[in-house]
Amino acid sequence: MSIREILSEYKNIYVLGISPKKDRDSYRVAKYMKDQNYNVIGIRPNTEKIEDIPCVSSISDIPSEIEILDVFRASEHIPQIVDEAIKHSKVKVLWLQLGISHPEAEEKAKKAGIKVITDHCIKVEHQKLSV
Repeated sequence: MSIREILSEYKNIYVLGISPKKDRDSYRVAKYMKDQNYNVIGIRPNTEKIEDIPCVSSISDIPSEIEILDVFRASEHIPQIVDEAIKHSKVKVLWLQLGISHPEAEEKAKKAGIKVITDHCIKVEHQKLSV
């Protein structure tokens, strides 16, 4: 599945590591994708909402399928995130933002049937493709 297909087909994005600070990439990307009519939900402990974006505390708090899990966390956290995603069992795409990668964890996610996009900004890709 290509990036174009992912952004065309999937409309639910969970942003792990969303920040309430407007100068942070995680905030700007989440806001942009919401403004493009995606259903955006933040994943941030002890936070119910960041402006008009609802939040949950963790991946395990999500009862439904996760079409896109967009990750804004340092690379050293990726193995734990992948383990949580596999445990959730309903993650379709693990999207690691620019500068984030962990080859071993990415391979583990792929073996579990999760599509992995790494070192790409979802906002930039959306703008390039004009989906």
